[in-house]
Amino acid sequence: MHTISEQRTATLLRQATGKRIAVIGDIMLDRYFWGTVQRISPEAPVPVVDIERESAHLGGASNVAANLQSLGAEPFMLGLIGEDSSGNTVLDLLRASGMNTGGIIADTARPTTVKTRVLGNNQHITRLDRELKTPIENAVAERLLGALEASGENLSGIILEDYNKGVITPFLLQNVIAFARERSIPIFVDPKLANFFEYRFVTLFKPNKKETQDALGIALLSDADVLKAGQTLLERLQCENVLITLGARGMMLFEKSGAVSSVNTKARHVADVSGAGDTTIATLAAMVAAGASIVEASALANYAAGAVCEEPGIVAIAPERLLEAVRE
Repeated sequence: MHTISEQRTATLLRQATGKRIAVIGDIMLDRYFWGTVQRISPEAPVPVVDIERESAHLGGASNVAANLQSLGAEPFMLGLIGEDSSGNTVLDLLRASGMNTGGIIADTARPTTVKTRVLGNNQHITRLDRELKTPIENAVAERLLGALEASGENLSGIILEDYNKGVITPFLLQNVIAFARERSIPIFVDPKLANFFEYRFVTLFKPNKKETQDALGIALLSDADVLKAGQTLLERLQCENVLITLGARGMMLFEKSGAVSSVNTKARHVADVSGAGDTTIATLAAMVAAGASIVEASALANYAAGAVCEEPGIVAIAPERLLEAVRE
């Protein structure tokens, strides 16, 4: 496992400041209702939550952008919202954080994806989803590609964030990858199963354990299974790096050179794993843009993911929290 010093981390955080990184994928709005539970409903065997406060946060691909922003990078968000109040809330949150909204398309044919979580006594009780997963038309994808091209060529990275809500299609991702390769822009991928083997020639491919098992049709029960899976993905995707996240077992990094690194988990007390994957991919891209090696970036992404898992709700990783995690 690679170790990284607090001083090196501080240097990389300074160098990440202002780096422009595009995020393309499924935008979501995360709503939270927080309250206390003191009784069970007489109508059904379910807890009654007395709501004390509610909040709205950027979710999905927009949470990746929020993590980049928190780390000091300059994210450029590209994706879809609906022409509805939730879409307006997403725009308000993006603008309030100082992000460019020029890559956001309001689509009358679909609602804004909203995930509503209810928490009682700081415990996650239920989640309500509103979404449409129909793949976008090529004409809509062309508008996103146009926004990417208009953003200029001084990008330090592109993140493809697929939550299987319809934005990432083979047509879109093939054109994005071609755009990036022509300009030598690193591409970082957080995949879902539908387009799993379409992500060829990317810089880093980051599936989780379940996605890898489902795509390859093998169970990852041992380190030997994970080794075989990582090497298979490197060969089939012809990518530079594969990072398989394994939950409590940490991560395993496979490099094109043949090097393999095991990165152990860093979370001490897991309060909420929501958003940990978003933090991981954002930290990876920001640190590589700052000049980190892929091994250094993976180690820091692991620290960052562990840190956000220790807090309830979806939170972005802050530089001081990342430095604290490295120091500890």
